[in-house]
Amino acid sequence: MTKGKILIAEDNDLSRDNLSEFLSMEGYEVKAVNDGQEAMDVFTGDRYDIVITDLKMPRASGLDMLKFVKDIDSRNVVIVITGHSTVKSAVEAMKLGAFDYIVKPLREDLVKIVVERALSNERLREENTVLHDHLKEKYDFGRMIGYSDSIEKVFEMIKKVAASDSTVVIYGESGTGKELVARAMHFNSDRRAFPLVTVNCGAIPEELLESELFGHEKGAFTGAIRGRKGRFELAQGGTIFLDEIGDMSPSLQVKVLRVIQEKQFERVGGVNTIDADVRIITATHQDLEKAVAEKRFREDLFYRINVIPITLPPLRERAVDIPVLANHFITMFNRSKKKSVQGIAPEAMDCLMRYRWPGNIRELQNLMERLVVVKASEFIQVEDLPEKVRLGKGTANNTTDEIAMSAEGVCLNDMLARFEKDLLQKALKKSGGVKSNAARLLALNRTTFVEKLKRYHIITD
Repeated sequence: MTKGKILIAEDNDLSRDNLSEFLSMEGYEVKAVNDGQEAMDVFTGDRYDIVITDLKMPRASGLDMLKFVKDIDSRNVVIVITGHSTVKSAVEAMKLGAFDYIVKPLREDLVKIVVERALSNERLREENTVLHDHLKEKYDFGRMIGYSDSIEKVFEMIKKVAASDSTVVIYGESGTGKELVARAMHFNSDRRAFPLVTVNCGAIPEELLESELFGHEKGAFTGAIRGRKGRFELAQGGTIFLDEIGDMSPSLQVKVLRVIQEKQFERVGGVNTIDADVRIITATHQDLEKAVAEKRFREDLFYRINVIPITLPPLRERAVDIPVLANHFITMFNRSKKKSVQGIAPEAMDCLMRYRWPGNIRELQNLMERLVVVKASEFIQVEDLPEKVRLGKGTANNTTDEIAMSAEGVCLNDMLARFEKDLLQKALKKSGGVKSNAARLLALNRTTFVEKLKRYHIITD
């Protein structure tokens, strides 16, 4: 297996042959041409990891070649070769996006260092691009805050299966945090040093999804002017997260099934088989068993991905977590928006607890951001909430059956007090009794936390 493909453009026969021979001996696949125009023609016909070009060449200069390559894709890596008399041109090339330049006469040790650094930089850029995709939604609730029994069960399952390479399917409504579960499993696995790549199968048109997953070769379809790696290749060694897999077409389901079974695939329009060393985690808001019964989802693929099912509860079923989540978001957005909102008034919290949150945690997060932006420094009041939240229908907690059976009704303030006391005790338990850590878990300062302990007569050592 070669270290990478390199295109050399150099009009001096001796320099070109020496450079080509040296890089070939170093393990690279090399194509060498003797002028800029030929280099442009060759570049459009194949995929290269690095272009090494002399600045002074017939028909088209090295700067022409650099501009041509960068116009195709600004991420393409170009190294320029220059003589002492043209160092100024090399500086200009750097401004136009060249990775580096090497001065003649070429020293093999220097060539080796620059080429290896260029390839290493390109691989890091690819991995950082992937990581950036996952960190765009970089809010701290990625820590998956929650103390309800239902979410604690999810945490326990993540701990048990993270180290495994078994396929996982995560079930849950939109906004419940399915990607956060996938991220938690990846970063607690032996694959955490490699990329976590996310693909939203429901957000990409069917005709583009195959290329997105498996990549394509030049000319595979109209507009494919050069080859491109797919998400499975970018995830090599790591994890690929196929979100909303229930929306995938049957024809693509077959190809994903093959990757799971045989650990291999081909690019669109390609003939070379590529090994897939990836863990596959999937997610959906759909009932896949129902989809199988209705012939919308392949039964064989269902059993392949449903090895370890994890179900995320909607926020309305874990209302005990709403106060800590809401206050956590306020603390986070206070910091990022440079605000100082003090918290949520009890009456406003009552409304948040009653609302059913069809958008789940994502909807709560968005509301807290909006409120922090428009408030100054005081507490969030009932009148600050949207009408649908103020007038939320029904209750949003897992004690609704108990409430419905009570002929005498219930005191909401007493219920909220029980919730708060329970959260304080759980935070203390989780932090091993360290008050500062427990306060941090609840997004409170230590003084406020201690005052609440005293109010509820919670005894600590």
